[in-house]
Amino acid sequence: MNTTPPFPFPPLPGVNLLQNLLDSFQPPAWVVDEVQNKVVLLLNHVLLQEPQAQDRVRRQKGKSARMVWGKFEMTLQASPAGLLERVAQVGAGSDLTVVLTEAGLPAVLEKVARGDKPAVSIEGDVQLAAEVAWLVDNLRWDVEEDLSRLIGDAPAHTLCKAAAVAGAAV
Repeated sequence: MNTTPPFPFPPLPGVNLLQNLLDSFQPPAWVVDEVQNKVVLLLNHVLLQEPQAQDRVRRQKGKSARMVWGKFEMTLQASPAGLLERVAQVGAGSDLTVVLTEAGLPAVLEKVARGDKPAVSIEGDVQLAAEVAWLVDNLRWDVEEDLSRLIGDAPAHTLCKAAAVAGAAV
């Protein structure tokens, strides 16, 4: 029995096409600004759930960390309240610079999916870098707790368990 198709299929667009689109796409400045504001809100929400993390951030008050990945960058500053503030000045000096050296989105997603950390280059204040590393290693968002406030404990637990099973299957 002949199993060859009667005509050849075109090659499926791979991850390289997605990467090329991301490289050529430049979102409007207001979109970047709003996304960065939402990231800061999420980070502060997670910090508010852990008093020890807030204490560590509070000890670094006034210091700033610049995060860079390709053409996207954001500078955050530790506030006296133990939360993070976004420094809106472009090109402002920072005490710590963290550069994600993995250029492509597929490589970063692959490492994160495996549970590894993407490669970074760190320059600047050693104490601030140690605190940032501690936060990355120990701070986790309790999604189930936040969902339980909206939909109740049992549905939140079921939804998170289903998401974990789906994530493991992928």
